[in-house]
Amino acid sequence: MASDATIEHLGHLIGFDTTSRNSNLALIDHVEAYLDGHGVACERTPDETGTKANLFATIGPADKAGYVLSGHTDVVPVDGQNWTTDPFAMERKDGLLYGRGACDMKGFIAVCLALVPEMLAADLKVPLHLAFSYDEEVGCVGVRDLLKELAKRPVRPAGCIVGEPTSMQVVIGHKAKRTFRFCAHGLGGHSSRAPECVNALEYAARIVTATTGIAERFATTGPRDGLYDVPYSTAHVGVFNAGSTVNVVPAEATLDLEFRTIAEDDLDAVSEEIREIAESIGREMKGRDARAGITCEQVSEIPGLEIAAETGIVTLAKRLAGRNDHAKVAYGTEAGLFVATAGIPTIVCGPGSIGEAHKPDEFVSEDQLARCEDFVRKLIAHCAA
Repeated sequence: MASDATIEHLGHLIGFDTTSRNSNLALIDHVEAYLDGHGVACERTPDETGTKANLFATIGPADKAGYVLSGHTDVVPVDGQNWTTDPFAMERKDGLLYGRGACDMKGFIAVCLALVPEMLAADLKVPLHLAFSYDEEVGCVGVRDLLKELAKRPVRPAGCIVGEPTSMQVVIGHKAKRTFRFCAHGLGGHSSRAPECVNALEYAARIVTATTGIAERFATTGPRDGLYDVPYSTAHVGVFNAGSTVNVVPAEATLDLEFRTIAEDDLDAVSEEIREIAESIGREMKGRDARAGITCEQVSEIPGLEIAAETGIVTLAKRLAGRNDHAKVAYGTEAGLFVATAGIPTIVCGPGSIGEAHKPDEFVSEDQLARCEDFVRKLIAHCAA
């Protein structure tokens, strides 16, 4: 089972409400004080407001190429969820540890912190780095500045392990994700005069239909990658806001859509396709009224991850995890950014199941934390060899 130290750290971490809309500085202060108490120097990368920060620490020789253990400190909201426990007070029951972020992904951070004394006691020949970021859940925001700083350093880490919940399976790929917001601006009025109006809802609905068509094309004729549970790219409309009452023609409509693509699909091409469709619809609206049209905003983007199974970090991670298999996942992580921004070979491997993430009564099992402890201990031994 998991060590008392890991469980204690997890309890502290869950106690900080680091929902992405909030500051994470109280948690960062706590972790920095703990590391400082062990003589480990930390570097912060703050956001523009000064209310959030990344934390980066190095244990071992900084002039050598070592390994990064990376995790995000923010969690998703509990609003509207029916929890049977206090989401921000860890509860331990029957080998499970409950609380918001227990699985995604404070369990991994707790393991890393608990094993800091063992990292310090080992005669590390190459360093271990701890990288804790903010605002991963809202577009992998914080880690981008941290990675820009890493990319400037003369010695780049040899590899990175992002500890998202994979049930300690080694993940070598995830889909790229891009999110758009389209706003249709029409001409409202009384529904009895509907032909004289420009119904923003109806025109925006055409974008929904087009997105559904792209999704169907991905599913029926698109390329496949069997390592994914959903082995093809996907398109999805998640938000549609328009209208107030049936006898008023809507003047405004807003929709949010996303694409998640495997490496074999061209995310830029499909993004341009939906933009062109929207522009065509917007021109038709303007033909009816010069004030009408459609605007497009790219809300977020996460690059995909695609690491060859023969890469050194993959074979090392498999050895540390004690398993020979690997997988790919549909959800996005910071791993793709470690590769794209800093050129650091990266895999995803962490305790807990993604199926428990973002749910009420989120939990991680003590067994999964113990497996993660074993993984990190073997990594410490590898760095000391």
